[in-house]
Amino acid sequence: MLPPAPALDATTTPSGFLLVLSIAIPIAGVLLAFVLGERHIRLVAFATIPLGLVIVVAILAAVAQRMGPLVYLLGAWPPPLGVALRADGLSAVMLAATAVVISAVAVYAGTEFSVTTTEARAPFVFWILLLAVWAALNTIFVGGGLFTLYVALELLTFAAVPLVSLDGRPETLRAAIRYLLFALLGSVLYLLGTALLYGLHATLDIVLLSHRIGAQPASLVAAALMTSGLLAKTALFPLHLWLPPAHAGAPAAASAILSGLVVKGSFFIIVRLWFQVMPGLPGFAAAQLLAALGAAAIVLGSVLALRQERLKLLIAYSTLAQIGYLFLMFPLAFNASGHLESGEALAGGLLQAASHATAKAAMFMAAGSIYAGLGHDRIAGLGGIARVLPLSVLAFAIAGIALMGVQPSGASLAKDLLLQAATEREQWWWAVVLQASGAFTASYVVLVLAHALAPPDKSVVLTDPAPRLPDVAVLVLALCSLLLGLVPWEPFLPVQRISPSGLLDLETLSKFLLPLLGGVVLAILLRPWPHPLASSVRWRLAIGVFDSFRRGCCAFGGYVERGNGVLCEWPAASICLLMLALLFGVLMLVAA
Repeated sequence: MLPPAPALDATTTPSGFLLVLSIAIPIAGVLLAFVLGERHIRLVAFATIPLGLVIVVAILAAVAQRMGPLVYLLGAWPPPLGVALRADGLSAVMLAATAVVISAVAVYAGTEFSVTTTEARAPFVFWILLLAVWAALNTIFVGGGLFTLYVALELLTFAAVPLVSLDGRPETLRAAIRYLLFALLGSVLYLLGTALLYGLHATLDIVLLSHRIGAQPASLVAAALMTSGLLAKTALFPLHLWLPPAHAGAPAAASAILSGLVVKGSFFIIVRLWFQVMPGLPGFAAAQLLAALGAAAIVLGSVLALRQERLKLLIAYSTLAQIGYLFLMFPLAFNASGHLESGEALAGGLLQAASHATAKAAMFMAAGSIYAGLGHDRIAGLGGIARVLPLSVLAFAIAGIALMGVQPSGASLAKDLLLQAATEREQWWWAVVLQASGAFTASYVVLVLAHALAPPDKSVVLTDPAPRLPDVAVLVLALCSLLLGLVPWEPFLPVQRISPSGLLDLETLSKFLLPLLGGVVLAILLRPWPHPLASSVRWRLAIGVFDSFRRGCCAFGGYVERGNGVLCEWPAASICLLMLALLFGVLMLVAA
């Protein structure tokens, strides 16, 4: 069942001050770094991050013990005169996932972004931006008003954009500018929506709006504008023109932050808007459209990932696919009348977001270690890398297995919850998408591992042997994603405990083997040659049976690639953004 409707805030709750600390500590770290200078920046970061992690653990304990939201009223003024910070179970889950990823990224980046000279500006900028991203995300997760969320989202954007271009190369500068401009377009739409809501209801506080808002046309238009603007910042298909170049061109630690965390900020605001500000008002048809965009992202993002020649580009396009999974929960939470019913779907979506954050950050950092060791990240040139960089390949494999939905991963629990909601809502088409999603994920994971485990053409010599500690941090983060299904989520999410099956029983093996076999088939059919076994005589004889079908699949992949090139141009992306805003508005108004 769904969590109870939030009550009006009259006073600060016990432990509410922790919410202020979760924001203030990263900001204090940023200010202290500017005071102490570049030589002490890493020391400041490594002092701030453990302290922030302790605060997040304290918030988790307080939310679980209270069994209700923590509230802090700034200046002791209740809304609408004052600003409230709130942390419910949804906030607690995202705060914890963010803290874990930030900690792992800090350990991984400790060597790459160490300040050795007074002229080293990139390390100083990186650590400042890392703390700024953390502060902005924490503000989004505990912010109690739509305008507070807007301010935090803009701070997140302005902290994330420089991460794209830390190395100063022209292509990364272009990617950063593209990201900034498209994100600002999304901000304009979001701000227009908040202005409409404020004009109607004289408040932007989430709890007050949830008690006042109705199915007025202006409110629904505001919801359509805000949703479309947030989708642009989340890079949901077809609004993804900025994501692949931004994620693939940034340093590995920055890519881990961008893919694992930054896109979760705008996604979380969509969850707040649809499930708490106006639960049920967007309607059944709009929710179906949102999930349809997610399903298209899964298919097209996976096909595009399989066609990439570079490992980081493959992971960037797989991020496009994984973002699509997050939006499958929206129609599963509504019945055919458009009323909000299923808390399991909401829990599944949040678990998928946490699982994606940990696993995808681990994959980007593992790819960074491989690039640092080999001097390149060409997939065709990864042969033998598993022997010389076993921890990096193992971390990549574990993170990929976790994303496939193998027990006891968080993605597995999320998939079970969403399938349960699809069965209860009798929306079998989304159950089909969920079942197929594991095979699409397995396809590009299998592709990379097939190359990494293949024998090399010549002996592999590392150009820059990496320290072991960063690889250990990546491996631990990947294991976190694989074990998220064992965490007791009941105090934080509206979910009844689903006991994991035995690791060797038939059901568990089928959940692993069927997506794996499907992924192998998809990788063979959609990946252009050469494959690692393409030179084998037996392989050529076997593949000749369905070679014509494979050529047709590869041609389809080529059409998808060319279509993606069109969508990633400014005119097409801008038209798609405006058309989606119009379409969401029409569907919501018709449903009303």
